[in-house]
Amino acid sequence: MKRSSKARNPGPAKPARREPRIQHLSELHLSYEGSDCEVPIRLPDISPHGMFVNTSTHFPEGAIVNLRFRLSSSSMEVRTRGEVRYCLAGVGIGVEFVGMGLETVRAIQNELKNFSRLPRTRRA
Repeated sequence: MKRSSKARNPGPAKPARREPRIQHLSELHLSYEGSDCEVPIRLPDISPHGMFVNTSTHFPEGAIVNLRFRLSSSSMEVRTRGEVRYCLAGVGIGVEFVGMGLETVRAIQNELKNFSRLPRTRRA
């Protein structure tokens, strides 16, 4: 029997991650810069330089968004801007933090360390 030479198209590939990520935030708010309307989202995963936000709202690459979230272990509230680096239609957006201070980056790194020490069975 002859097999078809056509390969299945797996869809768009996600960009490779340069850092580990966690999904432990106690709250998250996102709005398009220049708008007061919040975008409906589900909890993301986060790294010191960005996050993937699950949302069905489409954002063009390069769009600037305002983010506000609270780190779970330290309860530190983070307010920052982010640039949309890619959008997976109907799934979410990859956002790179813009202008985030070193103290905030270190707080996210500490959050990653704290949650990476948890046994696998306790992680979401």
